[in-house]
Order: sequence, then C-alpha cells, then structure tokens
Amino acid sequence: MPICYPANKTAFNIVRCGYIELGVRDLQKSRNFYIDILGLIETQEKDGSIYLRGLEERCHHSVVLTKSESSCVLRMGFQVENEHHLSLLHADLQQTNLYSNFTSAYGVERILQTVDPLGMPIEFYTSMSQVSRSLQKYGSYKGCRPMRLDHFNCFTPDVQKSHDFYSGQLGFHLTEYTETDSENPELWAVWMQRKGNVHDLALTNGVGPRLHHLAFWCPAVTDIIHLCDVMSTTGYLKNMERGPGRHGISNAFFLYVRDPDGHRIELYSSDYLTVDPDFVPIRWGLHDAQRQTLWGHAAPKSWFEEGSHFINTTTSEPQLQAQPIVAN
Repeated sequence: MPICYPANKTAFNIVRCGYIELGVRDLQKSRNFYIDILGLIETQEKDGSIYLRGLEERCHHSVVLTKSESSCVLRMGFQVENEHHLSLLHADLQQTNLYSNFTSAYGVERILQTVDPLGMPIEFYTSMSQVSRSLQKYGSYKGCRPMRLDHFNCFTPDVQKSHDFYSGQLGFHLTEYTETDSENPELWAVWMQRKGNVHDLALTNGVGPRLHHLAFWCPAVTDIIHLCDVMSTTGYLKNMERGPGRHGISNAFFLYVRDPDGHRIELYSSDYLTVDPDFVPIRWGLHDAQRQTLWGHAAPKSWFEEGSHFINTTTSEPQLQAQPIVAN
C-alpha cells in the first residue's frame, strides 16, 4: 500500500510528543516505580496526581500519574510551535469534520483536544509551566537516568488509514515502516517523527486504538543495563517484559518494562537523526527476523496482544490479519 513520502507540508508545525497522563490504581506504588526505580523527577503532587519529568526536561511535566479506579490512558499530547499554529491546526481539523475542543489542564493553559479517524484521543498545546532542569544535578540521578519523553507507540486497527492521517494531514515524516510479505504488500506498522529523530509516534497493527508503550530516552546503553540490575534485585524482575536488546528498526538499544498497573514503558538509547530533507523511509518485511531485534530474537506474545486502553474509547479488531514472528 502507498506510503506518504515526502510528508504533506502543513501550515502548522507540530514540534514533538509532549506529555501523557496515565490512570493508576495505587499512587504510592506508581511513585516508587517511576521515581525510585526508573529515575524520573517528581515536580509536584496535587489533587490525586503526581507530575513527573525527565532529567533534562524544563517543562513542568511529561508524565502525569493520576489516581484512577482502572488502569488507562487519560490524555496524550503533542506540542505545537505557537498559538497561531494551534489555531491553524484547529481550522484544519474543522475542515475535515473531526471533533475538536479547547480545554486546559494543570500547568497547560490551552489544549486542543481531538479524536483521530480511528477514534484515538489526542491533544495539542503550545506551552507549559517551566521548572529548573535537573540535568547537572548528578547527585540525584537514579535508575536509568531518563532524560526525556521520546515517543508513543499505539495499536491501530488500520495502519494505512492512521498513516494517511498523521503523515498526509498532520505532516508527520515517515522514517521506517513494515509491510507484509504478500504480492500486494500492506502496511503493518509505521514510525513517524516531528523532532528529527526516528519517531514521536509509531503505529502498529492490532486491536485499537490502544497505547502500546511510552518511551524515555536514556543517555547510554549502560544506563539501561544498570536498570536491569536494579529491577532484578528490588522485587521488579517480573516487570521486565522484553530485552535488553537492539532493534533493527530505529537501531535503538531497548528495554521494555511494565509498571505496577501494566502500562508498558520503553527505556531507549542509540537511535539516529532523520532531519535531512532527502531522508528516504526504510522498509522492513514483516517476517524479517532482524526487524524486531537486530540479533534475531522474537518478541513475546504479550507484545502483540496487550496494551493500555484510552479512557472512554471503543476498540476494534484489526482489518489486516497478518502474523508476525512470535517467540515460543
């Protein structure tokens, strides 16, 4: 099926992925995991929510943990260049008859909410309250030293339709993609960026829309290996789902873990820049053993089946029935 290359040029500029709010059932257990084990910084606790950020982040938060009766995703947002661009984006969504509404949240004065054509709720904003960076407060480093929120990966029941919206209408640049190995190949997954690395958003074939994972960028491979040692000796061995390893896609060194509510988190390093205007998207076949892991190790079954539900969002089965390589 066709890919959008180069991406559609838009009047508005979406800058990067910005924040995510997760519903968690036990706030204290989540605090211990995200701060003491992973190493995120707590900015503030307020009204049943804990606001977190990475070590180099100067915005008030990139992750919010909110006390909830169920494990879910409450919001997921992308930053836009300025208020004028946010208004242009709003007008563009209205022209295609997509739901749009302005609201606000703690630390973010103006948020544009919408729902993509597959029913996934997303938000856009321009600015957030500022705090001091912790980048050079080396004495307070913990866990894997997560620097910043890097990307979201989401299940979608129709990768082609999702790709057409994010790349064709919102201007996300395709960097890598997976196709089926059939005579008439179909898109199985796409990786798309706005900030100039491999991705701000990936979309994978599956029951959706659901969040597959959120990812934090770490400065070194050794930080991720250190986290393995920390988790395996502090009661979190079973929370390590996949890795460490190196992806074929993105070249990233990775570890996937599950938080106390089952939300999947990737700790991520060693990807590459994609800012060149003549960058050509990289194609992978669905059954290429080096696609998932450069070393040839397949992902577990849970990787393709389990994800976090967006609150008040109905899911549907994927239109494409294609089986990837799954670990025994």
